[in-house]
Amino acid sequence: MDRIGFIGGGQMAKPLAGGAVRAGLVKPEQLMIAEPNAQQKELFSATLGKVQLCDHGHEVLAACDRVVLAVKPQVLKVIGAELSSKIEPRHLLVSIAAGISLAQLQQLCGTQRIVRVMPNTPSQVGAGAACIASDDSVSEADVAWVEQLMNSVGTTARVPDNLLHAVTGVSGSGPAYIYLVIEALSDGGVAQGLPRDLATKLAAQTVLGAAKMVLDTGLHPGQLKDQVTSPGGTTIAALRHLEQAGLRSALIEAVSKATERSQELGS
Repeated sequence: MDRIGFIGGGQMAKPLAGGAVRAGLVKPEQLMIAEPNAQQKELFSATLGKVQLCDHGHEVLAACDRVVLAVKPQVLKVIGAELSSKIEPRHLLVSIAAGISLAQLQQLCGTQRIVRVMPNTPSQVGAGAACIASDDSVSEADVAWVEQLMNSVGTTARVPDNLLHAVTGVSGSGPAYIYLVIEALSDGGVAQGLPRDLATKLAAQTVLGAAKMVLDTGLHPGQLKDQVTSPGGTTIAALRHLEQAGLRSALIEAVSKATERSQELGS
């Protein structure tokens, strides 16, 4: 097996490293993580065991052929030029930095062999939604390997590079929208007399169940909504209020704003 390196050991690196182990892509001792934060290093060791930890990205590049750039876009812009002198043709780079296009990454890192990925935080519980983008500079085998890595923590789709901004708006930032919905539903339940723990559990399970219905049935969400909505019943009364309050347009605009911000991060 080839060694896999991570430059950055934050909340996305840990689930991806764990997924790589579970998928049989690598053994824990064949993982190398560059992370200067001592607390993050301890979390990696506690989670995965015999991983190799270091402080600097150039140490990962020296030891590993496949390297995940698991840092924020602002950080990558700073360290990319420093790393470029250490990057060789043998390296396959996988960037999870939001906003920075393939062309920008290739120029920044001084190599064409890069696959860009937009994951999301539910990868931490094996329920991630990711999209990947590449160009002709990488082989089908390289893209398939990245796809396998991302499938180890959820589901993956391939899209053109320019659509990853929209992916960021929907699924990259999307968990935060849903946490807000769960919290609001829980608040509503508490306002009507439910205990907080029960209200939160009901809200979260309802979101989980509704999402599973969409994925498992393949039906349009509107069809599934209509199945719950009886004439003159409780659901249509609630839906009427949500439409009047602008929930639908607010979520559409949220995706638009996150997409615009992703574009700004790349500029």
